[in-house]
Amino acid sequence: MTFELINSEIVYPGRAFTIRRDRVRLPDGRETRLDIVEHVGSVVIVPVDNEGRLLFVRQYRHAAGLDLLELPAGTLDEGEAPEACARREVREETGMAAGRLEPLGGFYLAPGYSTEYMHVYLATDLYPAPLAADADEFLQVEKIPLPEALTLPARGLLPDAKSLAALLLFRDFRDQVS
Repeated sequence: MTFELINSEIVYPGRAFTIRRDRVRLPDGRETRLDIVEHVGSVVIVPVDNEGRLLFVRQYRHAAGLDLLELPAGTLDEGEAPEACARREVREETGMAAGRLEPLGGFYLAPGYSTEYMHVYLATDLYPAPLAADADEFLQVEKIPLPEALTLPARGLLPDAKSLAALLLFRDFRDQVS
């Protein structure tokens, strides 16, 4: 199947993302418009401390209107490598640095309308090395033992898609840290 881009225009240049409108020709020859969220990409980190606990953050998410439990995550700075972003974000959000950082994989957050690709990292050999949180972040770190943390999705206590996907990728690596 081939989709042909006819033209593209920026309809909203935002701080965190840009929205563009593409006009495309479909495989059957018809034309349609697609609104796309352009995003530079991001990381999600699965930090496991030396006591076998996963470090989550709880934060208010205005779009959901709730305090959500999530794995630490953040947006890449322009030109920043995903691993460098993961090292920075785990420090900003948990106050801990990773002695070891291992890529677990990645995924598109919402490929139907967004270019955002999330890189997932396992962070171990943690040690205190806090960085200041972003000015608009108010986070509470929650350390949850690995066996309990892995039950959160089935109990409906982890409604955040990036955290669910990262835990799925982590599943095959958990024997290395437990």
